[in-house]
Amino acid sequence: MTKQLWKDYYQKMAKSPHHPMIEYAIAHHYGSTQVAIDCGCGTGRNLHYLHNLGYQVYGFDINFDAIELSRQDLKSDTLNLVQLSVCSFEQYNYPPAGIIVANNSLFFAEPNQFTQTWQNMTAALEIGGIFVGDFMGMKDDWLLKSQHTISAFSREQVEALFINFEIIKFSERDERGQTALGKQKHWHTFSVIARKTSN
Repeated sequence: MTKQLWKDYYQKMAKSPHHPMIEYAIAHHYGSTQVAIDCGCGTGRNLHYLHNLGYQVYGFDINFDAIELSRQDLKSDTLNLVQLSVCSFEQYNYPPAGIIVANNSLFFAEPNQFTQTWQNMTAALEIGGIFVGDFMGMKDDWLLKSQHTISAFSREQVEALFINFEIIKFSERDERGQTALGKQKHWHTFSVIARKTSN
């Protein structure tokens, strides 16, 4: 997307509630670490919700405008519990966490560094902690038409990422639909909620 399209997208998403998968994920968090990382947090719709539940929240996004919008919505008395960074998946230093969120963001992780990125993310997650996020499938229009580098996977490849996890919920979307900005495209994604069982 162009810079203006990203701005339009973030303005649209700033008015959206937290992702519905977050509530389901929290209900299955059996660990003790009240820390959440929102990867590719955008305008902060998930991190605000997590903070209100008492989590220490870390959020990062590679887009400066998104982080600034998130900061504008934060009250001064919450800044000690919500820490935001302009950073990429590859460069972020993941703190120990009970919940890792990556909704519609891992699509844009660098494919040639994904294995290391995934190891860094999951190593930070405590035993009993929850991963909740989405992966792009091989039939998605963005894989062929996006101006961005895209990480995409088959169902078998996604399942293989969770060898040290108990999969709680796994769903596949393979259909025509609208983007957040109202454009039609073919979506092919995998949404996963999984609990870490071992290192």
